[in-house]
Amino acid sequence: MTAGMFIEAPELSAHAGVRHAFFTRVGGVSEGLYATLNGGLGSQDAPERVAENRARMCAQLGLMPDRLVSLYQVHSADVVTVEVPFAGPERPKADAMVTRVPGLALGIATADCGPILFADPENGVVGAAHAGWKGALTGVIGATVTAMEALGARRSRIVAVLGPTIGQASYEVGPDFIARFRSEAPGLERFLGPGTRPGHAQFDLPGFILARLVEAEVGEAKALNLCTYADPERFYSYRRTTHRGESDYGRLISAVTLVP
Repeated sequence: MTAGMFIEAPELSAHAGVRHAFFTRVGGVSEGLYATLNGGLGSQDAPERVAENRARMCAQLGLMPDRLVSLYQVHSADVVTVEVPFAGPERPKADAMVTRVPGLALGIATADCGPILFADPENGVVGAAHAGWKGALTGVIGATVTAMEALGARRSRIVAVLGPTIGQASYEVGPDFIARFRSEAPGLERFLGPGTRPGHAQFDLPGFILARLVEAEVGEAKALNLCTYADPERFYSYRRTTHRGESDYGRLISAVTLVP
């Protein structure tokens, strides 16, 4: 389901105790490269505009503006357990969060990488992960599930949904990437499709993330199957910005919360 500024996954919205949104770039106050719903705390957008955009996201989730938390994402496999909003401007350096505290929204920022929202509605635990190729390769997905288990979740009860992510047709990778992937993910070369240039390949990041979710034995793993690069009207894209020679880019926010 979509309402312009956000997209919902039926696998998550079916549970009354969980609210979530994969926010698009529509419905905010930012201008220029950031038009319009830029939620990126690390972007060069005007801070007051980012704050207003994030407040609008909180309103959509039924929360006060200070209840949306985000990380300083570093393409790691590190997970933070969140009990209260982070104090001040400092954010933990990590790429996933989990909580069992109602009314606290876990917000992941992306612009091609995979945003994954997790929920175990029965046991009252939610999680959110930033899964670029590095994080997915080095274990952020399994680490998120393990951290949810530590809060009382059960793998078989977890629903995980992958939001808008760069698709295989838009994601060319070179020889160094291919060599590392084959070395660290043996048997998963099927996610490296034929490239358009010698020595290159088209990488299926969404497919790889879903495979990692299956490895983590979650109860249900789905994807929205929406490509950030191919849809400039709805999504920001780091790679598209790079190809255009633009100086910066907005960040999409994907957030999940337990209903207070």
